[in-house]
Amino acid sequence: MAEQTARVGEIDLAYETFGDPSDPALLLVMGLATQMIAWHDDFCAQLAARGFHVIRFDNRDVGRSTAMRDMPVPTMRQLVLRDRKAAGYDLSDMAADAVGLLDELGIEKAHVVGASMGGMIAQTIAIEHPERVLSLCSLMSNTGSRWRGQPRLATYRVLLGVPPKERDAYVEHVAAVYRVIGSKGFDRDEDDLRGMAGRSYDRGRNPAGSGRQLAAIIASGDRTERLKRLDVPTVVIHGTVDRLVSPSGGRATAKAIPGARFVPIAGMGHDLPRGAWPQIIRAITENAARARAGGVAAGTG
Repeated sequence: MAEQTARVGEIDLAYETFGDPSDPALLLVMGLATQMIAWHDDFCAQLAARGFHVIRFDNRDVGRSTAMRDMPVPTMRQLVLRDRKAAGYDLSDMAADAVGLLDELGIEKAHVVGASMGGMIAQTIAIEHPERVLSLCSLMSNTGSRWRGQPRLATYRVLLGVPPKERDAYVEHVAAVYRVIGSKGFDRDEDDLRGMAGRSYDRGRNPAGSGRQLAAIIASGDRTERLKRLDVPTVVIHGTVDRLVSPSGGRATAKAIPGARFVPIAGMGHDLPRGAWPQIIRAITENAARARAGGVAAGTG
């Protein structure tokens, strides 16, 4: 279905759907400063072919969703010092956005899949809105702990750098970023990556949004204790060579959530390489089947 906009509270969320609306809903939540189109069209189509009504959307402060321009932009000093007062919103607000989108679409429950910051949001949805979650997939994410799943020092320039304003330079910047954080064990389609970067540029740049989203992560703190109380079929997927969110973040997430399955993908970094899609899609589909079979208890033992 063509891109649409839903009014959720006081903000607009851009979204698209794939597949049959009568199938179980599967909500895809993307990461820091990354637009919904990073969930590749073909990836979404493959999930839809497995019997899901797939929904992808732009988080607040990215893409064609509302830019929170009335909120201050955190300073570099505030981000480096992890100043929680710098945040104008937090992950709970972003989780409420996602639930509000489900409300607008008339969807009572969904399988929720989140990547990176999106994984943090997906976890928060499961913690704060458990009645809306059929199953949970946390992908290349962490628990919010300062001691697990942190970036390698060499990647901080990726987190804190300001993208160029000119289109061609922006596209090259994105390609360079993924050469640092992307998968080493899978082929990278540079043309496809540049195409996605160009589409993102054309859909709308919002550099200030990146800082506000990063501040939201910092302000939200450690979810470990709350994750221990979850009762939802969960799979945690993480690349073994992720430089941006170290694999310890995925292991800590799986350890915290009762009955969670941990799926390491050899050679995958902080991206979604096409070569890893079969493993990722199989893990999501099998986890959703656990929900249909009776939840966490059906997948343990």
